Parts: sequence; C-alpha cells; structure tokens
Amino acid sequence: MLLTLEYDGTAYAGWQRQLNGPSIQQELERALHKLTGEAVGVTGASRTDAGVHALGQRAHFDTASRIPDDKWPFALNTLLPHDIRVVDSQPVGGAFHARFDARGKTYVYRFYNRRQPSALLRHYTAHAPLPLREDAMERAARHLLGLHDFAAFQAAGGTAKTTIRQIDQAVLRREGEEIRLTVHGDAFLYNMVRIIAGTLLSIGVGKLPEDAFLRAFDTGDRLQLGPTAPAQGLCLVRVDYEGLR
Repeated sequence: MLLTLEYDGTAYAGWQRQLNGPSIQQELERALHKLTGEAVGVTGASRTDAGVHALGQRAHFDTASRIPDDKWPFALNTLLPHDIRVVDSQPVGGAFHARFDARGKTYVYRFYNRRQPSALLRHYTAHAPLPLREDAMERAARHLLGLHDFAAFQAAGGTAKTTIRQIDQAVLRREGEEIRLTVHGDAFLYNMVRIIAGTLLSIGVGKLPEDAFLRAFDTGDRLQLGPTAPAQGLCLVRVDYEGLR
C-alpha cells in the first residue's frame, strides 16, 4: 500500500525512526500497529530532517489487512497526531519501493523577507531580514538546471552512490513578503535543497557571486557555496511515480 502524507515537522526529529525524539515514521508505524495488529514497517520516499514539513511525502508498507484501499486515510487519521495526516492511499505491487521507484521530487523553500520576523509563519519560513537582489538570485538559480555533479551540494553523512542529479525546475517567486524557491529534480542529496537555498540567500545579500553554483560544479568544493538554510523553510511538496497518481 502506498500512502501520501502531509505533516508539520516542527515537533519531530525528522521522518526516520530516532532514539533522541519522536519521528513521523514512528507515529505512522504505531498507528498501523493499532489498526492492523501487525508489526508494520514503513518506508518513506524522503528522509526529511527535523523541522522539515511535507505536503506530499510518500510511504509504502505491506499488510495482510482487509481494509479497503481507499479507507486507509480515514482509519489512520483517527489514530495519528493532529500534525500528521494521511491524504491518499493506493495499492502497489510487492516489488514497489517508495524511495527507489520515485521518478522525481518537488520541494519548496520559503523565505520571509521582512526586517522583523513573522509570528505566525515562524515554523514554516526562514527569516531573511535584509533587502535581496532578487534578479541576481533568479539568474543564479538558472545555473542549476540540467544534469550536473552536485558533489559539493551535500552535507556530511550523505550515503548516495552517485552525486549526479538532473534538475528540471529552479524558480524563485515573490508572494508579498515571502520569496518561494521551487525545485524539481530526479533525486536530491542529503541537505541539497537547503544548501541551494542558503547559497541563493548569500547571493541575494551580496556575500557570494552569481556564479557560485558554477564554481561548485567545477571544483566540487562545498566552501564555494553558502550555509545550509534552516530546516523550517523547507517542504516536500510532491513525489512522482510512473503510472501512479
């Protein structure tokens, strides 16, 4: 069974099961156990970090339960915390894997660009108090498009077998006092989107040149890029699969 989940990651230590705090995976597996009586293991499409949110996380599991395919969201949401919701369910074959069968992912990173931070959006945006050179940020973002070696764009601890990635969309849009970065690609390295966002912010305030991404591609040097942007600004919006909604 493949689930689509929406969650506010503020109170959690990330998607993956942790010893140092509650995780989305733990809460979902606990709810599945209560519902089915089975020790159900859940595999997520993306191991979102502590504080990162999702509108379209995907997770699959195997079960012998006879619950109808379309009833899983209703049943699970009665057992899950209010900040985690299952929004869709669909059957998949036994060989399906939520992470390895993904064909693409879309992330949105949100900056709140005002001198003073927002009280209401503090858990969902990163505060950017200085004026930003948005034209420079937009030009820099275009350098991400295409197939590149993103070796410099990952935090320590990444386990990817290859650092080659295809980015199809990298767009900045202002909506009032928010600036939203939308990135779509075939896959992403550990902290890759947050490093992209942090670099664009550094370009926006004039701390890095517009060609910072190009320099990082050429050298593979993490120091050519900006800091990793805060977790709360990031949201996993969608994970795509061939032949599935």
